[in-house]
Amino acid sequence: MRETARQIFLGALAEASIGKAFARQLHSERGVLRVCEDLYHLSAYARVFVVSLGKAGHTMVEALADRVGAFSLEGIVATSVEPAAQVRGFRYFRGGHPTPNAESIRAASAMLRDLQAQTTASLVIFLLSGGGSSIVEKPIDDEITLDDLIATYRALVHSSAPIAEINTIRKHLSAVKGGRLAQAAYPAQQISLLVSDVPDNTPDALASGPTMPDSTSTEDCYRIAEERGLLQTFPAAVRELFERRALEETPKSDDPAFCYSRWWPLLSNQAVVEQASLAAKQAGFEVHVDNSCDDWDYERAAEYLVRRVRELRAESERVCLISGGEVTVKVTNGGVGGRNQQFALACAEKITGEITVLSAGTDGIDGNSPAAGAVVDGSTLSRAQARGLDARAAREKFDAYTFFSVLGDAIETGPTGNNLRDLRILLAY
Repeated sequence: MRETARQIFLGALAEASIGKAFARQLHSERGVLRVCEDLYHLSAYARVFVVSLGKAGHTMVEALADRVGAFSLEGIVATSVEPAAQVRGFRYFRGGHPTPNAESIRAASAMLRDLQAQTTASLVIFLLSGGGSSIVEKPIDDEITLDDLIATYRALVHSSAPIAEINTIRKHLSAVKGGRLAQAAYPAQQISLLVSDVPDNTPDALASGPTMPDSTSTEDCYRIAEERGLLQTFPAAVRELFERRALEETPKSDDPAFCYSRWWPLLSNQAVVEQASLAAKQAGFEVHVDNSCDDWDYERAAEYLVRRVRELRAESERVCLISGGEVTVKVTNGGVGGRNQQFALACAEKITGEITVLSAGTDGIDGNSPAAGAVVDGSTLSRAQARGLDARAAREKFDAYTFFSVLGDAIETGPTGNNLRDLRILLAY
C-alpha cells in the first residue's frame, strides 16, 4: 500500500502538469494568441515582454513558447533551480528559496527596469508561480539589507503563521510585491497567468501578488506581527518600521495600474486533488476529499485526518481520504525535513496496520530536505525500531528526513517544475 500511495501521488503530479494546463487553455494561430476567453494579436504590439517568476518559472516559459510557436518572445525568468536548457530570448536569474539571495535582488531590479520601459503599445505577460516571494525580491526601504531580508523571511517561515499572513507582511516590505510590478509595467496591457500554491480564495497571495491589487493593509501587518509575537524576531531595520508604523501602503483596486490587466488561474491545488481522486478510484478505492485542515498545525491535522479515515473505513472496505493544502509547523530546532515529513511522522505514531499515509509537496521540495515528503504505515515504527531509529526524537528535533531516508520511505522526485501546494493521501483497507 505504500507503493500504491506513491503511484497515486506521482500519477496526480503527471496529470496536473503545466504543459497540459497550457495546452488546454492557450491556443495560437496566425499570430493570434487566445488566453482562456481573451484574444491578443501579438503582431499588433510594438513589444511583447514576458516576466516569469517562481518555482515553475522555467516550466511556464517553456509551455508558453510551445503554444506561440514561431512568434519570438523575450523577457526574464527567475526561478530557484538551474534549468537543463534556457529558452531563447530570456535572461535567467536563480533566486533563493525559502529565503532571498543576491540573485533575487538582481532579478527584481532587472524586472523593474525593463517594465518601466514599456509603453501603451506593449503587451506584458506575467507568469506567476509559488516560491516567487523569495525568488524575486527587493526591499522597498534602502535601509533594509539582504541580511535583514533573510532574517525577516526566516522569522516569518518559522513562525507557524499561515502563508496568507506571511505574504501580507512580505508585500508591505517589498518594491515588487502587492501589485508593484503592475505599477512598474503601467501603462502597458498586462496578462497574468497563475499556477497557484495558495488557497483559491486568496489569489493575491500567490508570490505575494506582484501584479494584483492588494487586499491586505498596513494595519493587517501590525496586527499579525503583534498576534504572532514577531517584532522581537525581526532585525532592527524591519522592527523599527513596525514600531514607527511607517510601512508604505500597497496599490489597491482603484489604482490605474490595473485598468488594463487580466488575471487567469490555470492550475491550483484543486487540480492535483482531482487527479489524485481519479487515480485512487481507478485503484479500487472509495474516495473522499477533506480539505478542512488547510493551514492547521500539523499535529492537529494528523489527529483529525487519521480519525476521519478510521470513521470512513468503518463504512467501506477500501477507502482513500485525500486532503489538499498545507499544514503549519513552528520550527524550534534545526534538523533536516519539512512540514510533510513532520506530518507523516505524527501520523506514524497514531496508525496501525490497516492505514497508510502519504504527505508530499507538489514542487518536489519539503522544507530544507531533498525530499518531497514521506509515506508511513502500521509497520513504520517497528521497522524504525529495528534500525535503531526513534520516531518521537526525530519529530522533536525536526529531523524527519534522516529518519525516512534510512527507512527508504522518503518521497524523492527532485524539483518538479510545478508548485500546487501539498497533497495528503490516507488509505484504509
